[in-house]
Amino acid sequence: STATGEYGFLTGYGISHIGFGDTRHQIQTLDLIPRAGFFVSGELGKGSWYQGRHEIVVELPYHMAIDYGGRSMVGVYVIGHWRFTSLDKYVPYVLAGGGPLYVDLGLPTMGTRLCYSYQGGTGFQYFIHKKTALSMEYRYHHISYAGTATPNEPINSSKILFGVSFY
Repeated sequence: STATGEYGFLTGYGISHIGFGDTRHQIQTLDLIPRAGFFVSGELGKGSWYQGRHEIVVELPYHMAIDYGGRSMVGVYVIGHWRFTSLDKYVPYVLAGGGPLYVDLGLPTMGTRLCYSYQGGTGFQYFIHKKTALSMEYRYHHISYAGTATPNEPINSSKILFGVSFY
């Protein structure tokens, strides 16, 4: 509850959902995401179920498309976190954010390589030491062009991520 920031990384697996929105291709990804965050509030809501802190996290994601010959997506995400701090070793959180993403999948239904991503999800951290935590999270992940190019097939996917953070 007194940390000023964190750094760490996440890794995991993602898969797109054919038929969710206009998604027409199944894309499986191996995700590697270094990250750094800083807390923008002290502890709020003391004694309530929502007791927690606001954090802003900057991520540099690398998504390798397993079923597209290792083609890649890279970008920058700015993610807002609300970390519930009423438990000692377990810290659940919710997140939302996004940012620009360079997409090199070679799909003819994607009109440009400069895309935008937004995402939301939930997760929890387990503190194995006072300043070290393991994390697991789920994210809904959306990629599209925000109407800047045609054709514009979006990629709607789910991601399961695991990681470690140092405070």
